[in-house]
Amino acid sequence: MIGVGVIGYGYWGPNLVRNFVEAAGSRVVMVSDLRPERLAQVQSRYPSIRVTTHYEELLAHPEIDAVVIATPVSSHAAIATLALEQNKHVLVEKPMTASVDEAVQLVALAEARNRVLMVDHTFAYTAAVRKIRELIDTKALGDIYYYDAVRVNLGLFQHDVNVIWDLAVHDLAVMDYLFPSAPCALSATGISHIPGQPENVAYITLFFEEQQIAHVHVNWLAPVKVRRTLIGGSEKMVVYDDLEPSEKVKVYDKGVTLSERPEAVYQLLVSYRSGDMWAPRLDSREALQVEVEHFNDCVKNGKRPETDGHAGLRMARMLEAADRSLRARGEPVRLQTSEAAV
Repeated sequence: MIGVGVIGYGYWGPNLVRNFVEAAGSRVVMVSDLRPERLAQVQSRYPSIRVTTHYEELLAHPEIDAVVIATPVSSHAAIATLALEQNKHVLVEKPMTASVDEAVQLVALAEARNRVLMVDHTFAYTAAVRKIRELIDTKALGDIYYYDAVRVNLGLFQHDVNVIWDLAVHDLAVMDYLFPSAPCALSATGISHIPGQPENVAYITLFFEEQQIAHVHVNWLAPVKVRRTLIGGSEKMVVYDDLEPSEKVKVYDKGVTLSERPEAVYQLLVSYRSGDMWAPRLDSREALQVEVEHFNDCVKNGKRPETDGHAGLRMARMLEAADRSLRARGEPVRLQTSEAAV
């Protein structure tokens, strides 16, 4: 039985605690939070779980094998480092760190200690995204041409991070999970409509060495809530709408066929293909349940997580590059595509 300690019982912490309590093979030993009223909620619902306002006490507990970090991103690196130094396995909310340097150090430390380091890229464990990954891996969509995501709503303004770090991180994590190769460069533009506050509208374009392109639009100022992704392939196209109660994934047998007649080499012929649409059946299990069970399996059997520390490092590189491009009014920023620096 894997002993688990959860640090942070704010917005996401209760979901993490519930899933680790319900998962086979793990038990929650202790929860830490700075707010006594939050810890009172833990004691009311889970009387057997110990609580503390000092996460150092949790890290030192001998019955805790794995630490789950659900605190502000600025504290992720420091807490995860202490946990790994005490030979604890670590699951940390996204983004994994606030900088590339912190991410590089965490990955290196986890590998040196032979500990599991996993990032909570929850959407990678949804049935919808995993089905799309299956379609891509089996070449059902053909060659991937583009990835186009929109994530907008009239949302809560953040004071410590911009809209890219708040919303785009979800779509970048999905793209990173789906695409077999990483982007080689990106360009980001955005604007803040409140003086002195982070950008509330942003657009990111990601470039690849292959004939692919990705685009992410995020916005805290939209009158409607939209969570829609389009993925175009040479054979089929996908519409993924996370707000759909059913049929979140729709596969369209639509596209274009390009051909050149030998007698007209200078004339490019384009024909349009329009076939059926189908919605694959999806598993109804909660994504976080799938993720928690995967983490437990990795800890128990020494496996490498699907969203490991390297995925967190790639995310940190994209977010840091997006901030640099924002400051330079959209100037493209090259991305490191290998893990040689780790």
